Amino acid sequence: MTEAEFLEGYDPGVHERPSVAVDLILMSVVGGRPAALLLRRDEHPHLGRWALPGGFVAIDESLDAAARRVLGAKARMTDAYVEQLYTFGAVDRDPRTRIVSVAYFALLPAARFAAALKGAPELTLAELVVPWPGETGGPVEARSADGDALPLAFDHAEMLGLAMLRLRGKLDYSGVAFALLPELFTLRALQDVHEAILGVRLNKPAFRRRMLDTGRLEATGERETGASFRPAELFRCRKTMPEQE
Repeated sequence: MTEAEFLEGYDPGVHERPSVAVDLILMSVVGGRPAALLLRRDEHPHLGRWALPGGFVAIDESLDAAARRVLGAKARMTDAYVEQLYTFGAVDRDPRTRIVSVAYFALLPAARFAAALKGAPELTLAELVVPWPGETGGPVEARSADGDALPLAFDHAEMLGLAMLRLRGKLDYSGVAFALLPELFTLRALQDVHEAILGVRLNKPAFRRRMLDTGRLEATGERETGASFRPAELFRCRKTMPEQE
């Protein structure tokens, strides 16, 4: 039998097929706290709970294409770069049927969410509360701007927890913190991002020395505007490391 003959006679119904979905973890730092974009569900299951923007993958659609579609249709953003984080496949993660979800992840400055949130009461940039220290791992909680608990749908507390765990693990050896900042930033703002992700206070002089010693920062010679006291110097992230120039 040739492969063409085999495929012609193949019955795709011989194996059960789970549904496949994508969920978007779009994170930022707001007011010194980690935050993520959430969508209030307007249908069962978990009616009224808060969820990550997500949707099912069509039979003729790639995972990346589905993620881009959900980014525009539900997160109301079109130009954010998202990449796969992890696949969640617990048998009972969704009460409707067997659903496997591929989580996509993006880090964005808080200002990037302004347009998406405008006129969209179903969306919120919720504060994330991480109840575990260091890289222990586990689910996290979500709160509104008023401090109220936001009940999360499905296993999205675990999805957000894994995103925080990955962030903490990569913070020291990568440039993930810079994705949460505007192009020009102060050392204070950079420290705020690190403290928000790590959930601890850092020694200011030691942090600044360590950041400057990495070679990733480039002084612009400019200073912030609107400061009450002496304006702080503005930096940018180098596109190439000094030894690569």
